[in-house]
Amino acid sequence: MNTDRQSATTDKIILFVEDNPNDVDLTKRAFEKNRIANELVFVEYGQEALDYLLGSDDSPGCADSDRIPAVILSDLKLLKVDGFEVQRRIKSNEKAWRIPLVILTTSKEEPDMAEGYDLGANRFVREPVGFAQFTKTVRQLGLYWLVLNEQPPKVRIT
Repeated sequence: MNTDRQSATTDKIILFVEDNPNDVDLTKRAFEKNRIANELVFVEYGQEALDYLLGSDDSPGCADSDRIPAVILSDLKLLKVDGFEVQRRIKSNEKAWRIPLVILTTSKEEPDMAEGYDLGANRFVREPVGFAQFTKTVRQLGLYWLVLNEQPPKVRIT
């Protein structure tokens, strides 16, 4: 990979919304094994994801900066604010609605998949059970979202 392409790829941020510490560790290991050097921002709760992206009373969100994630990987079953509500609020925000959002979950429930797509998910990926298969899934996600996918413009064009 040439240096310009590599730096353009590695400066992309990945926001990972997951409340299970074991899944966070597994994801970190899978990214390391695939040599994906992008910054991973982990948040545990749905509200933390919303604060990071959209801001809170204490600070502005990254949607107002150059630190907008290239992709959001989000579980559905989150404490306090679930993944659907996170998705609903992101996709209804003028500054964040174009950020690609991938639901990464163990759910095999068809209604979960339908609701995720109805709310604007870009992809619905079922987490494989084994580490080898999960590592392969992470490699494919990284290749697509960080290398092949063209980032959308930051603001809505009217």
